[in-house]
Amino acid sequence: MTSDTQHRYGTLSRWLHWGMAVFIGWQFLKFFDRINDGEHWVGQALVPWHVSIGTLLLLLVVLRLIWAGVNRGNRPASLSVWARLGHFLLYASMVLLPVTGIMILLGGGYGLAAFGMQLVPRGEPIAWMPTLGGVHSALAWIFVVMSAGHIVMALYHHFVKRDGVLDRVL
Repeated sequence: MTSDTQHRYGTLSRWLHWGMAVFIGWQFLKFFDRINDGEHWVGQALVPWHVSIGTLLLLLVVLRLIWAGVNRGNRPASLSVWARLGHFLLYASMVLLPVTGIMILLGGGYGLAAFGMQLVPRGEPIAWMPTLGGVHSALAWIFVVMSAGHIVMALYHHFVKRDGVLDRVL
């Protein structure tokens, strides 16, 4: 297993990046739940995993942040203040999305179950939680746009600038 260096992300960083990308892509399928009230194969087969995958993503982003902190001096530097800002906003969204989703569940008294395990039992509704959690959907749309921008910029660096930025995580 390779470690992070100034020129390239190591094995664990790359696994976290691409693994989370797959799970985030899965989470984006929740938007299909809006079509025909979820009465199609995506809505019925994949969307029910939304809370479990979101909970897993929260755990992974926390691990990813810890790993980034431990390797702070051994990671490739961002190219600009815009890249740093973009990554900060992506990470903030990756934390806030599952937190606000959990707030909706807990605030509604539903508890939190992931992968068939009841992590937080059902309880009394907490009135203020769904209100704060209400930003979940708007934040999800913003995150879709930011993720698309992240992909576009990575491809721009790879195919137009040819500066090796994408190679650092491939």
